[in-house]
Amino acid sequence: FDLYVGLEEAAVSQDSYQSDIIPGLFQTEGYARDVIRTHTRGTGDAELEGRVRLRIERQTILTRVTAPLTLRVALSETVLRRPVGGPQVMAHQLAHLVYMAERPNVTLRVVPLSAGMHDGVATGPFVILRFPLNGEGRETEPPTVYADGYTGCLYLDKPNEVEQYDGAFRRIWDAALDDRASLRLVAEVAGSYEQG
Repeated sequence: FDLYVGLEEAAVSQDSYQSDIIPGLFQTEGYARDVIRTHTRGTGDAELEGRVRLRIERQTILTRVTAPLTLRVALSETVLRRPVGGPQVMAHQLAHLVYMAERPNVTLRVVPLSAGMHDGVATGPFVILRFPLNGEGRETEPPTVYADGYTGCLYLDKPNEVEQYDGAFRRIWDAALDDRASLRLVAEVAGSYEQG
């Protein structure tokens, strides 16, 4: 995971599809705590809180003054409807998601359940990281696809692998609601959590 954090810090842009949970760069403390607790059963409170702090600190790459990360995220509607941490945590989390999506360097779309089968069902969650260009206009590092698994992570940087994920992301993006409709849906689901 340290490798991923370093790559994320160095990247200039990120395209991400998430089918199950809110991406770490958008998670609130309450949501992150519940996710991390589930993934690290048996760890002590101090380690849990340390991991939550790290996740929240990582989010500064979206708000840094110099070259904030450009982020495009496609979320399955399932992410919005899975009640992680309970209704209050979810209401706060989804309100935060809308707030972050209003940043000029962030674009969020939701793939509605009505989209049926789409590429994201086959790929599962993934992130495509791109890095700065050098003075000659060449990439300083090859684009890298990251997929997080239950027992380990997968990093892909061969051109044909990245190209396949780029195509999948484009098709997922096209299957999603547009930006405005996506934020309306997020706000609507947040409202349903607020009402209990």
